[in-house]
Amino acid sequence: MDTAAAALPVFVALLLLSPRSPLGSAQGQFSAGGCTFDDGLGACDYHQDLYDDFEWVHVSAQEPHYLPPEMPQGSYMIVDSSDHDPGEKARLQLPTMKENDTHCIDFSYLLYSQKGLNPGTLNILVRVNKGPLANPIWNVTGFTGRDWLRAELAVSTFWPNEYQVIFEAEVSGGRSGYIAIDDIQVLSYPCDKSPHFLRLGDVEVNAGQNATFQCIATGRDAVHNKLWLQRRNGEDIPVAQTKNINHRRFAASFRLQEVTKTDQDLYRCVTQSERGSGVSNFAQLIVREPPRPIAPPQLLGVGPTYLLIQLNANSIIGDGPIILKEVEYRMTSGSWTETHAVNAPTYKLWHLDPDTEYEIRVLLTRPGEGGTGLPGPPLITRTKCAEPMRTPKTLKIAEIQARRIAVDWESLGYNITRCHTFNVTICYHYFRGHNESKADCLDMDPKAPQHVVNHLPPYTNVSLKMILTNPEGRKESEETIIQTDEDVPGPVPVNSLQGTSFENKIFLNWKEPLDPNGVITQYEVSYSSIRSFDPAVPVAGPPQTVSNLWNSTHHVFMHLHPGTTYQFLIRASTVKGFGPATAINVTTNISAPTLPDYEGVDASLNETATTITVLLRPAQAKGAPISAYQIVVEELHPHRTKREAGAMECYQVPVTYQNALSGGAPYYFAAELPPGNLPEPAPFTVGDNRTYQGFWNPPLAPRKGYNIYFQAMSSVEKETKTQCVRIATKAA
Repeated sequence: MDTAAAALPVFVALLLLSPRSPLGSAQGQFSAGGCTFDDGLGACDYHQDLYDDFEWVHVSAQEPHYLPPEMPQGSYMIVDSSDHDPGEKARLQLPTMKENDTHCIDFSYLLYSQKGLNPGTLNILVRVNKGPLANPIWNVTGFTGRDWLRAELAVSTFWPNEYQVIFEAEVSGGRSGYIAIDDIQVLSYPCDKSPHFLRLGDVEVNAGQNATFQCIATGRDAVHNKLWLQRRNGEDIPVAQTKNINHRRFAASFRLQEVTKTDQDLYRCVTQSERGSGVSNFAQLIVREPPRPIAPPQLLGVGPTYLLIQLNANSIIGDGPIILKEVEYRMTSGSWTETHAVNAPTYKLWHLDPDTEYEIRVLLTRPGEGGTGLPGPPLITRTKCAEPMRTPKTLKIAEIQARRIAVDWESLGYNITRCHTFNVTICYHYFRGHNESKADCLDMDPKAPQHVVNHLPPYTNVSLKMILTNPEGRKESEETIIQTDEDVPGPVPVNSLQGTSFENKIFLNWKEPLDPNGVITQYEVSYSSIRSFDPAVPVAGPPQTVSNLWNSTHHVFMHLHPGTTYQFLIRASTVKGFGPATAINVTTNISAPTLPDYEGVDASLNETATTITVLLRPAQAKGAPISAYQIVVEELHPHRTKREAGAMECYQVPVTYQNALSGGAPYYFAAELPPGNLPEPAPFTVGDNRTYQGFWNPPLAPRKGYNIYFQAMSSVEKETKTQCVRIATKAA
C-alpha cells in the first residue's frame, strides 16, 4: 500500500473537521442547481442527507489532499469506500427544482480503485414533491477508470411539480476505491444522449382489469436502452412492448395485470443507458372499485307471475358514477340466470312461475371495461300461487262395492295445480228413500293416485266430483254419478210385523225392509213353537221354513197347535244374500175342551122328586188345561123353545140360584168342580142341597121340568173357551 493511499483517511478526517468555506462567487456555476464544487457545497445549496450512513467528502483544488496521485486534480465530491462497511450509503441532495421547460442535468463521475476492484455503486435518485424515494433511475457499478465520464439526466417533471436529484454512493463488498462526482450542470436545452419523455397521463381502470401505461420518449439511439416503469414505492415493472414511431421518437408500453386497490399508486417511466437516464413525470394509476349495492332489493308487490321490486341501490360499496343498473334473477332451485337492464328506481319482473322461490340481485356498472360490480345481496322471495289450471281430466272409477267407491285420477303436476301447496277434495251426495240425504267432502292425499269413499249406502246413486284447491282459487270437475253395488238387505221393520191368531193357524203380515240395499228377491220365514199352554204339545222340535216371493209380504201358517206360542224369524234376501232376521212371537188361540159324546145317550143314573143323578165324564183339554167343570140347570117353561144340544151356546156368565131366582134368569149354576175332582167318570146328584165352589145346588122343584147341562171350561190369561152338552132332562 503506497504512502498516499495510507494518508487519505487522515486527510479526509482533517477535511471533515475543518470549517467549510463561506459562500463564494458564482464563478463556475452554469445555472441554478448546478455546481463545480470549487467553493464547496454551501455555494450550490447542496446538502448532505441527515439520515444516511456517512457523508460525501469535498476535495478542494486550493487545499492539499492525500489522494493517490493518479486521482484527478481540482474540486469535486468523493467517497472513500475503504472507510465504510459494505451496504452503507452516503447521499448528496441537490436543491429542489421547479422547471418550466425542457432541460438537462449533466454531470461527471468516476469509480476508481488502484487494484481495479469494485469500489461500489453510484445511484441517481429523483424525489418528486418531497415524496418517498423510489428506486434509482440511473446507476453505475464497478471500476470505470481514473478519468472523468459524463452522464445526462433528462427529468421530465415540470412546474407546479418539483423534484430533487440525489446522488447516492453505496459501498460494495470490496471496500476499496473511490466514487466521485463533479461539474453538475442544469442545461436549458434537451439532453443529447438521454431521451426525454412526453407527459405521462394518469390511467384509470376498474379493479380486476389490466392497466397499461404508454410512455413516449424523444431522443436518438434510445430504443436499445433499458426501459422500465417505476412505482413510487420502489417497485419496477419491466417493459411489455416498444415501438419506434420515427427515428427520434419511440413508445414503450407497460402492462399491470388484473390490478386491485393495492396497485393504486404513482408510476413513472425510466430509461437508462451508460450515458445517462431519462425519467418521466409521475402519473397516477387510479383503480376504481366496481360498485356493488349494500342492501338487497326491496319487495313492493307480488303476484302469481310477477314480482315488483325497488332496486334500493343508492348506497353502494365501490366507486361511481353509475351508468347502468341491471336486475339479475334466478330460481333458487335452478341453474339459469337472467339479467335485465333497468332505468327506473323500481322494476317489475314478468312471466315468472307461480309459487316459486326466486333470488334477485342488483348489478351496478361504472364506466370502463370491467366496470360491472359483483351482484348485491340477494332478495329471496316467492311468487304467489296461481289459480289451478284445471281439474284432472280423467276421473275413473276403480272399484265399486256396496258401501265404498274407489276413484282413480291422473297425477296432479305443478303445471295443473300451479302451486306447491294444494288440496284435493272429493265431494259426494246422494238421496235415499224416507227423505234421507247426505252430502260430504273428503280431503285426499294429493300424492296418492287413488282415494276411497267409504260409508256409502248400498244400491244408491252417488254423485261424485273432484275439487282442486290452492290459496288462490279452485277448480271443480263435472259430477259423475255411480250406483253402489247391492248388499244384503236390512231387517224387516219390527213394527210392521202383524200376526193374527186362530186356534190352528196364524196369519202373518210384514213390510219390506227400510234398507232393501238392492232388489228384494225373496223372503224367508222360519218358525218353531217355543211354549204352549197345553203340556201335551211338544215344543222342542226343529224349525220349519217357508219362502215367499219378493212381492208377497204375508203368509198363513196352518196346522198349528192351539194355545201355543210360535217364534217367527223373517229375513229378506237380495242377490247378495239374506239380511238379518226380525223376530216376532205369536200365540195361537186356545180351543174349547172336547167333551165326551153324549148324543143319544142319557147320562141319568137315578131320579127322585127333587134330585137327578147323572154320570159326569172328564173332558179332553185342547190347547189349554181344563180350568173347571160346571153343572148348569135350566128350568123348562112350556112356552120356551127347546134348545138343540148340538147347536147350543154355552153359558158363559155364571149365575147363582139366588141371582137367577131374583133376576128371573132361566138358568143357574148348580156346581163348579175343579178338574182334579173328575179324573175319571163319576156320578153327580143335581139337587143334593150342597154348595160347590160358591154355587148352591138346591133341591129341584117336583112339579117343574129341568135340562141338565155339563160344560168344561179352559181359561188362560185373558182367553176363556167353554164346551157344553145337555146330559139329562128331568120331567115335571
